[in-house]
Amino acid sequence: MTNVQAIPATRPARLRLRIEFALFYIGAPLLIAVLFPPDWMFPALFAFTGLGIILLHLTHGFRWAELRHGWRNWSWAEVLGFSAAMTALCIAVIYATKPQATFFLLQNRPELLAVIWLGYPLVSALPQELLFRPLFYRRYGAILPQGRAADLLNAALFSFAHLMYWSWIVAAMTLAGGLLFSWAYRWRGSFFYAVLLHAIAGNILFAVGLGVYFYSGNVQRPF
Repeated sequence: MTNVQAIPATRPARLRLRIEFALFYIGAPLLIAVLFPPDWMFPALFAFTGLGIILLHLTHGFRWAELRHGWRNWSWAEVLGFSAAMTALCIAVIYATKPQATFFLLQNRPELLAVIWLGYPLVSALPQELLFRPLFYRRYGAILPQGRAADLLNAALFSFAHLMYWSWIVAAMTLAGGLLFSWAYRWRGSFFYAVLLHAIAGNILFAVGLGVYFYSGNVQRPF
């Protein structure tokens, strides 16, 4: 397990952190999902991401250089195995739920898929990992449960952050992804390993056709 140390906090500081934590990881996603129109979601998410990066930068004891740690803990066999398993899972899910969308971008808009493959790792995977791994564990470590319970909470909130899509498929996939990416960050000890796995997952997802569930134009709120 990586040496992600919680910063000791006084009782007033813990209370402030709990309020901040609830507003950031519960209040903001709920507000975006319930009140914001679909075409406002991404600007709101970018603002949310910017705030999170500022909070991470202001976190006592955090240094950006620490994100480079853990390169030697990577396993390319794990990467290949994960890529194969992710591809098989995504194909199974798209065939079972929306077979008409299977490989839609690959067959009809390969140029758009290429843009997504180039942009997703930097525009989506990287900032999401900053917010849900270093920010989560470094800034709020003093108020988190111990051990695996913190990882379960992390995955649950990562899934909740995708509530705006109002899809059980998105919720289930992001919950599983949150567990995996948290493991890569905490137990493999590498932030960029988590980013790599997240980027691979996202790019496979869009290539197979499951991006249909992650498109704001398809969002249908249940109210």
